[in-house]
Amino acid sequence: MLSSNLTRRALGAAAIVLGLAITGAAAQQSGTRIRAQIEKIDGDMLAVRTRDGVMMNMRLDEKVRVSALVKATLDDIKKDSFIGIAGVPTPDGSIQAFSIHIFLPAQRGVVPDRHGPWDAKPGSTMTNAYVEEIVQAKDGEMLTVKYKDGEKKILVSKDTAIAAAAPGSKGELRPGVEIIIFGWDKQADGSVLVKTMYVGRGLTPAM
Repeated sequence: MLSSNLTRRALGAAAIVLGLAITGAAAQQSGTRIRAQIEKIDGDMLAVRTRDGVMMNMRLDEKVRVSALVKATLDDIKKDSFIGIAGVPTPDGSIQAFSIHIFLPAQRGVVPDRHGPWDAKPGSTMTNAYVEEIVQAKDGEMLTVKYKDGEKKILVSKDTAIAAAAPGSKGELRPGVEIIIFGWDKQADGSVLVKTMYVGRGLTPAM
């Protein structure tokens, strides 16, 4: 009986470890953005340095989708603009935005409008939503935005980085350019296959 219990416990522990390994691998492949600077490019091969100082080798998928981020201002955000807000929740339930990007018209209805956790900063969130109202606030501007399952109040200060999405191309990939990779798969040799990415056009993506 003791041997049987030990066997069951060992199998249970192995199942837990395997489950954690699978979960970790899935998160590594699809749940984390890669924020980096291009160090070298050779054809479809990239060598990048992440913001944590880690060197990574990457290969561009033959169908890689490249978009750009260009500098914008609050004046470029209008009622019904579709925007992505990276921010930190405040005690009253509003979001203090540290980054806002204005989606391309073609991304409306394609990029899901939703609110959820984000990996740019501890405790940060991403809200993809439509602007309902813009009003003057004590320390900046207050946006009311709506998404499929709710709405949020967004505090925009002078420190909030604002950018607009724009069509991009692989031709913009060169040493010194700052990028953020959204879709990627890890390959057997440890390299990364890049599928979707933003290029900072004269800026560092802040999202």
